[in-house]
Amino acid sequence: MVMVAALSFGLAGCEMDQANMGTMSAPQPAAAQVPADNAAHYAAVVDAGLNVPAIPVDRVPAEFQRQQVAYKTDQPVGTIIIDPSTKHLYLVTGNNKALRYGIAVGRAGFGWSGEADIVGRTTWPKWIPPHEMIDRRPELEKYRDVGQPGGLTNPLGARALYLKTNGVDYGYRIHGTPEWESIGHNASSGCIRMLNQDVMDLYNRVPDGTHVVVLTESGQFPTGLHVPPKVPAKKPKPAATPVAASAPIIVPMPAVLPAPVITGVPTTPVVAPATTAPAATAPAATATVPAAAPAAPAPEPAAPAAAPCAEALVNGVCPPPKTTP
Repeated sequence: MVMVAALSFGLAGCEMDQANMGTMSAPQPAAAQVPADNAAHYAAVVDAGLNVPAIPVDRVPAEFQRQQVAYKTDQPVGTIIIDPSTKHLYLVTGNNKALRYGIAVGRAGFGWSGEADIVGRTTWPKWIPPHEMIDRRPELEKYRDVGQPGGLTNPLGARALYLKTNGVDYGYRIHGTPEWESIGHNASSGCIRMLNQDVMDLYNRVPDGTHVVVLTESGQFPTGLHVPPKVPAKKPKPAATPVAASAPIIVPMPAVLPAPVITGVPTTPVVAPATTAPAATAPAATATVPAAAPAAPAPEPAAPAAAPCAEALVNGVCPPPKTTP
C-alpha cells in the first residue's frame, strides 16, 4: 500500500533545479546491442492519464538500459544495491543474479553511502523546491511550501521511493526524471534518478520495507552510514543603501548691496562737491564705507606788509606823498 497521505513526502533533501536539469557531459552512443525486449519496455505509455513519452533506446547506451545480469552478492533476493561509481542500480533477483538499471547520481547523492529502507512510495510525486532556490528564482515563489504538483515536467518524474536509515530521513530518494539524457552521468541535481519507464517498473517490483544498500564511491560495501555535510546556502548580497543627495547650500542675498571696492587705480581721493547729498546710512548689519571728506581750500597768498605813513592820515587813509617841484 502506498504511504503517500501519511508520509507527505516532498523532495527537500534532493535539490532539483529545473533551470539546470541537464547532464555534466554529453551522452555517448550505445556500445553494446540493445536487449531485444527493451524497445517495448521503453515505448510511450499512458499512466494516470498522462502520456509518458518513449525513450529513444538507440540513443541510450545499452549498459544503462534495463537488463538481467550476473551479479555476485550475498544479499537476499529483493535487495536494492546502488553503485554510484558505475551509475547502476541492481535489484537482486536470485543467486548471483540481478536486474540492472541505469541511473544518474545527483549532487545530493555524491558521497552518500550506507544502508536504508524504503518507507514510502508514490506516483507522480510533488516537488517542493527549497527556500534558498526560490530566493534565487522568484518564478518558483508559487511553489513555496505547497510544492509543484506531479506531472510530465515535474523534476521527480513518474515515481519516487523514499528512504530512511534507522528511522531517520536524511532526504535521500530514488525517483524518475523527464531528462532521459542524464542517465549514466553525474547530474546537476537530485538524488538517484532513473528513466521514467524504469522507475515505474521498479515501483511495481519492490514493496515498502525493501532494504537498500548504497556502495561507497569506490564501489565497496559500506561499513556504516556516511552522509556528506550539506553545503550552506549562499546568503544574498545586501542591497546597496542609496546615498541621499546633499541639499544645495543657498546663500541669502543681502537686502542692500555694499558699495563695490575698486582696486588697481590711483589712490587720489575723489572730492565730492559741496552740494552732494550725504550718503545714505546702510543697515546696521552691513559694513559701511565712510565717504571721503572734501579737501580744504588752498590758503590765499599773504598780502605784502604796508609801509608806514609819513603824513597825517586823512580820513584814516595815508595821503599820497607830496612831490617837490
